[in-house]
Amino acid sequence: MSFQICMDGHLSTNIDRNSLSAAAFIGHDGSAWAHSSNFPKFNAEEIKAIVKGFDEPKILVKNGLYLGGTKYIVIQGESGAVINAKQQCGSGISVKKTKKALVIGIYEEPIAPEECSRVVEKLGDYLISQGF
Repeated sequence: MSFQICMDGHLSTNIDRNSLSAAAFIGHDGSAWAHSSNFPKFNAEEIKAIVKGFDEPKILVKNGLYLGGTKYIVIQGESGAVINAKQQCGSGISVKKTKKALVIGIYEEPIAPEECSRVVEKLGDYLISQGF
């Protein structure tokens, strides 16, 4: 499977003539499988904290979700579900954990949080069904 082609084709989907600002597939170990050219530079510790947050969502709710040094306030996070977080300036992030990776979508207004979440969850579910 070409993760870059999959990401470009699905996470860059148009949503009412808009698309996600940035997107990526990141392995649980912090390795980038595929990402958009404008995806923020991140470190492995941020990814490990997000992965751990799927098992213990209260940690991310309390401390926030960090990616590329940017703090996002978690607005929805349940064990096994998509984690949604936002900034006060109208942008946010949705993250879905698969067996081996994180599917991450970053959005800006006019895209609504639930639209980003739906795209990320759909692709994450597909990857899970394919063993990833």
